[in-house]
Amino acid sequence: MTWSSLKVRQPTILQRALTVPRLRSVFILLALTVATLAGAAPAAQARLTVRWGEEGHTMIGRAAAERLPASMPAFFREAAAQLAYLNPEPDRWRQFREDTTLAGAMGGYYGYEHYVDLELVPPNALRARDRNAFANALRAAGQSPSTVGVLPYRVLELTDRLRRGFSLWRHAPDDATRGYIEQRIINDAGILGHYIADAANPHHTTIHHNGWVGVNPKGFTTDRTMHGRFESEYVRTHMALSDFAGMVTPAPHMLVPLQDSLLAYLDRSHGQLERLYSLEKEEPFGKATTGAGHKQFTAERMADGASVLRDIWFTAWVTSR
Repeated sequence: MTWSSLKVRQPTILQRALTVPRLRSVFILLALTVATLAGAAPAAQARLTVRWGEEGHTMIGRAAAERLPASMPAFFREAAAQLAYLNPEPDRWRQFREDTTLAGAMGGYYGYEHYVDLELVPPNALRARDRNAFANALRAAGQSPSTVGVLPYRVLELTDRLRRGFSLWRHAPDDATRGYIEQRIINDAGILGHYIADAANPHHTTIHHNGWVGVNPKGFTTDRTMHGRFESEYVRTHMALSDFAGMVTPAPHMLVPLQDSLLAYLDRSHGQLERLYSLEKEEPFGKATTGAGHKQFTAERMADGASVLRDIWFTAWVTSR
């Protein structure tokens, strides 16, 4: 008897479980839940098909890392290349969402960490202390976190992790432990950078994230390729680090209270939404765009993202004492 034939003749765990009435009902409920999620997947993933390209994220991460003050730890300042590489990382995870043969838990269902539609946020909801309280405020107003987005809370969570990492590093009992903590810090800081870079693009702060929707008195484009043309195609073909690195604020600023500073950054980005759409109306963003205003706008947004990212890293370090 071969191993394969032996396995065929043995009842599987699932087969045995289905003979127990209580477990059978659990499996049926689970199957219905999976089917429901599968049906919702196209709508959930539709929002996730556009993002800053690899180039834009990498450049923002690099620009932030190159403006770190000398007061930050040497291991962190020397990790500029790694911090730049890690900035696009959350989008790399999403590139494999189509493959559910092994597991589909990531899928497209955590993509709402990459945006927040400020028009849909109830008054004062973004003052909530944490993600759960924010979600409760949204549901009380008839909204859903997966519709509105939770980008600010992803940033706050990762900043808390980074601050804790710096504190552990300060008090590490030996060099080996300190080295392990350094790896954790760099990874968390790099991943944090992704969401700050996302927020630099006004598209990540609005319901108009890929073409104008609803009432449109100014006749802005409704083209569903705009987001990708701007932050991927245009940035890849028109932008270099040298185009905006000099615009990054030269000295770091403490962002305290962090939540207030983060909301101000989101409002600042959102405030550039109509300017972005006006530029698109003058000349569509893409490989062939020639407008000087388009490049100036993009450089300003990338520099703002790099400045805020550097400041958050700095704030996490200083407040970790």
